[in-house]
Formats: sequence, structure tokens, C-alpha cells
Amino acid sequence: MTAWARVVVARPRLVLAAAVLFALLCGVFATGLADKVSAAGFTDPGGESTAVDRWVKDTLGPQNPDIIAIYTVPEGQTLADIGPRIQEAVGRIDPALLDRPVETYWNSARQQYLHSADGRQALAVVFAAGDDNRRIAVFPEIAAELKVSGISTQLTGYSALADEISNQSRRDLIVAEAISIPLTAIVLVLVFGGIVAALLPVAVGSLAVIGALGAVGLIAQFTEVSVFAMNVVSLLGLGLAIDYGLFVVGRFREELTQGRSVDEAVTRALLTAGRTVTCSALLLMCAFAGTFVFPQAVLRSLGFGAIAAVALAALLSITALPAALTLLGPRIRKWSWRADAYERAEVRAQRFWGRVVTAVMRRPGTVALAVGALLLVLAAPLTGVRLGDVDHTALPAGNETRVAVEELSAGFPAANSGATILLRETDGTAPAPATVAAVLRELGAVPGVRQALNIGTRDEAAVIHTALAAPDRSPAAQETVKHIRDLRIDGVDLTVGGESAATVDSVTAVLDAMPLMILVMVAATLLVLVLTFRSIVLPIKAVLMAFLSLAATFGVLTWIFDQGHLADTLGISPGPLSAGMMVLIIAVVFGLSTDYEVFLLSRMKEAHDAGADTTESVRTGTVQTARVITAAATLLILITGAFTLSPLTPMRFLGLGMVIALVIDATLVRMLLVPALVKLMGEANWWMPGRKLPTEPRKTLAPTVDAEANASALP
Repeated sequence: MTAWARVVVARPRLVLAAAVLFALLCGVFATGLADKVSAAGFTDPGGESTAVDRWVKDTLGPQNPDIIAIYTVPEGQTLADIGPRIQEAVGRIDPALLDRPVETYWNSARQQYLHSADGRQALAVVFAAGDDNRRIAVFPEIAAELKVSGISTQLTGYSALADEISNQSRRDLIVAEAISIPLTAIVLVLVFGGIVAALLPVAVGSLAVIGALGAVGLIAQFTEVSVFAMNVVSLLGLGLAIDYGLFVVGRFREELTQGRSVDEAVTRALLTAGRTVTCSALLLMCAFAGTFVFPQAVLRSLGFGAIAAVALAALLSITALPAALTLLGPRIRKWSWRADAYERAEVRAQRFWGRVVTAVMRRPGTVALAVGALLLVLAAPLTGVRLGDVDHTALPAGNETRVAVEELSAGFPAANSGATILLRETDGTAPAPATVAAVLRELGAVPGVRQALNIGTRDEAAVIHTALAAPDRSPAAQETVKHIRDLRIDGVDLTVGGESAATVDSVTAVLDAMPLMILVMVAATLLVLVLTFRSIVLPIKAVLMAFLSLAATFGVLTWIFDQGHLADTLGISPGPLSAGMMVLIIAVVFGLSTDYEVFLLSRMKEAHDAGADTTESVRTGTVQTARVITAAATLLILITGAFTLSPLTPMRFLGLGMVIALVIDATLVRMLLVPALVKLMGEANWWMPGRKLPTEPRKTLAPTVDAEANASALP
């Protein structure tokens, strides 16, 4: 970093131009990204349901409709009256978009399943051609033809639901950025006391988002990338770049205030805050690398997007930002409401946090026990957590697509995809008719099964379609699938497919891969922190604090989203936590938690390496970083909190989860619990195998730290 600092101060214009050009060139690949990302990728390609659905599709053709249109007869008319108009409308659909002709109440041999009991509603069932992404992409074109003027038309099905969630996700991204960027700029002005200093992190954040979106666009040319990756890039690229900018600019201004030249201030900022930013980025990328162990494309693509955002944010924060600071110099204070606004605010913050840390140092055991107990209480609801996947309840109550799903389930249970069951003898041959009849009787007794029909025997298997009482992918439907799979019939192998079974398999895949994800995160984090701090104790403590923050965060989320407390206030539908979003929050919160730990402990280590004892190191590190960590958390809360305005429950879950985690981590954990524990552990904090702990008392006051002399010991 020392050599790089010399390059930045020697050639700031070249460094700035190269960094900006690189980000913009990356951004070129973001062209048309909205058309490249996928709304699919939620299923486990190696799951039982995937194998069943693939066999059924190859043998019998698709069995789960992509779009279902519900037509309601106008007053004074009958189903027979509106039939010709419906048939004319579906006849206009381009056959190239379809896997088979559209089946309707008016042209089907299965009329009894395609009309409501009161004779006021009837269905048209559409099987689109192509893979998941293709079938979702053609939904708008098919939907336009299915809608008939003067006849109430509701559209549901897998493609309708995926299209609605995907479009809403894109709208949420625009709204979130429109709200968060101006608010973030205002807070930065308040933090730095001026407009010029405030605009630098925002500019870096905008470039980071552009570059990261381009990186995602490039990745999307080679592998499936979820539409949610765009939201993650926006959230992390902007948030982390602003956070990193806050640390670098803050350290630069601190050095200027101490009377150093511009070149010296930039050098010291890079050797301290710059090293810490690099370490932080490595920790976050290690955390997100854990998402690559999951089989679902959507989770892996979230990791791609997050790593791209973190990498661009960190890269620009140690290239473009210090180069701009070198060029600006003292003009960083321009457009301030008073010349010493930043310095006065820093003094007030250090005075406040000085009193807080003094109180913590006076009774560290009491503080540690009290905060630890509070976090465990917050984590308590997590013991009863339920996990699920995105279904129709992700949409707000009253949404047309959600209403259509619920109406279809209530009035046309046989039209749901339900569960598709393959029966084989244990020797791999087709079952005898008597065996099939016995299985049908067993299925009829399963709670949640409305009807079980033998579709027929093909090749080596018998195929049974089971209509479920609950909507596809709902918690009740998942429970029914589990009951079906629990059936044990002598001599028969029973495998289950369908959308609800796919959800069960997806959640199971997440739970199975979660230990490996955590192992990857923890091992990589410990390695980076041990190399950074030359200590065994501090990295272990950092990991434990991260998991404590995670437990408390998910405890609160379980209390709200799963158990339903405050559901009416927040306008959400209670239900199992989204397993996919849970993975994302674990990676983000774990990374940010260790991120803030690094910023805090780095300043403690500076003081300790300069000769201060543990008490003074804790005081110095906490007081000098408290304001910037609090400001960084506040800015991320503004950016991620904008997603709580989304009508989509998963986006609210993500936004609120980030807000809760940041509040808990930046206050209770980072400013109270960590200082208390470091104080209690004393010189043991700095222990490393082969290193002797000091026997002589250390100084009680930390002298000024020489960044060049201590650069090798800093992150």
C-alpha cells in the first residue's frame, strides 16, 4: 500500500482518469442487462422434484400450466355466451409461443375441471414453449391476447407470478435509488459539514454501481443471473462505496486537521483507512463466496453481484477517491456552512463517546452481561423459525395476480399444479394396477389432498396427479408434500414433483448447504483477520460477535415476518422466512459485522502498537471510530431501508433485516459489547502462538501513530 500511495500522490490525474474510465468501460456491459437477467433459478437442479418434472415433461409433455386465465361471466350472460369471444382471443396467440394449443373450458374434454361450481367462471390453460426464462419472457405477449374486453379476466400461473415479481423488483430498484441517494447526500453533508466532501463518496458510489452492473452483465453472458442481483448491486455498491468513502475522507480530513500536508494526509489515509477498506472488502467477498455452495442459480448469482459490487466499491475507494483528494487538497472544505464544521462535530462526538466508553470501562463485566443477555433475548424467537420460498404472498394483499392465485385455489383446486407422483416397483418396473389403487387410497387419506387421479402408466412408471387444498408453494401445500413423501408402501418407490415439491426441495437444499457456507465464511474470515491483526483471540471474538448479531437480527425478523407481530402495521403477510433472502442477509450481515469490527479494532491496534495499554487502546479506538461507524451505519440504513417501502415481502424482509442488523451491530455490539470484552480480556487480546505477552505495564496514553512506521502492522 505504501508504494501505491506514492503513485497516487505523484500522478493523481492519471490514477483518477484510469479508475473512472475502468468503471465506465465495465458499465458498457450493463447495456440491456434487464433483458439478460433471469426471473427463474429458484429450484434445486438436483432435487427429487426436478427429476420427476423432467421425466414427466419428456414422457407426457408439460403438466404444470404457465398461465391460467380466469374468465368471469358478465351479469345476464352465461359461459356459452362468452365462449366464441374467448376462443377467438386465444386463437390469436402466436403458435410459436406455445408448447401445445391453449386448452379452454369451451374446447376441452375435461370441462368438469375448468369451470366453477356456480357456473360463473371458466378457465383457459396455457403451456408456453421453451425453458423457464423463455416462458416468463413471453408472458406479456400471451397475456395481451388472453384479456378480452368486457369480460373480467384474471391471470395467474407460474409465469404470471414470476413476471409480476420481476417487474416490481425493477420498479423497487428505481424507487430505492431515487429516495436513498438524495437522503444519503444530505446526511453526508451533515457529517462532513460541507458539500464538496459529501459529494465525493456519492460519486464513487455511483461509479461503483455502474461498474458492478457491467460486471454482472458480463457474467450473465456465461451463466444464469437472477434479476435480484441488480438490487443487490445497487444496495451494496452504493452503500459500501459511501461507507468506504466516509472512512477514507474522514481519515484524510483528520490528518489535515493535525497540520500535515495534502500528500502526507493522502498517504496516511491510504496506509490506515485504505488498508482497512481492502481488508473489509476481502472479508465481504469471502462471506459472499459462501453463496457459491448452493445449487440454486438465484443464490449463486446474488453472490456474483455482491462480489462485483464490493470489489468495485473498494477498488474505487483506494484509487479514484484518494486521487481526487490529492487534487482537491484543502478545497475539500469548500461550500461548508463554517470552516470548522467537521472538526467541531468531531469534537462533540468524541466527547460523547468518550463518556460512553469511560462508563463501559468502569464496569465492563456488567456491560458485557447486560448486552449479551439482551441480544440472546432478541434471538429467542429464532428457535421456532420456519423457512419457505417466494410464493404469491410475496405480493401485497389486493394485488391482481395474488388475488387470482387465491381465487384459483378456492374455486378450481384441480387446476393448481398440485403434486405429480411417479410410482415404480422397487425393481424399477411399472407397478401393478392393484398397487396403484392402494397408493390412491393412501393418498386420499393424506391431510391436504383433495383428489388423487391416475393419469396412466408410461414406460416403467405410473403417474398420479394429486390436487392439493392449498395454493402452490404455500406453507400448507409444502406440509402436504412432506406428508406424501412420508408414505411408506411395501415394494413401491414414490417420488414427488410439482411446484410445491420444488419449494420443499429448494429449502432443503439451502439447509443442507448452509453449514458449508458458514464454514467457508468463517475459515476465510479467520484467515484474513489473523493475518491482519497478528492475533488469534481478536479474530475468534470477531466471528462470535458476528454470529451474535445475526442471531439477534433473525430473532427479530422471525418475530415479525414468521410469527406475525406488527404484520398489519407493516402491511405484510406472515409466513415462513424466505430461505434465499435469509442466505443473502447472513452473508451481508456477517460481512458488515466483521467489517465494522475491523475498523474499530484497527484503531485499537494502532494505539496498542504505539505503546498504549489495553484500556487506553480501547478508549482511543472506540472514540476515534464511533462517529464514523455510526455515520456509516446510518447511511447504509438509509440505502437499505428504502427497500422497506417495496410492496414485495421479500424486499421488505431484506430492507428491514438490514436496518435491524445495522442498528444492533453499530450500537449494542460495536460500541458497547466489543469494548467491554476487549477490556476484560486485557493483553490476551493480542496473543499469537509464539509471541510472549508483555510483562511490563504499558503506557496509559497513546502517542501519535506514525503511519509509515507501522504500516506493516495495519490492515
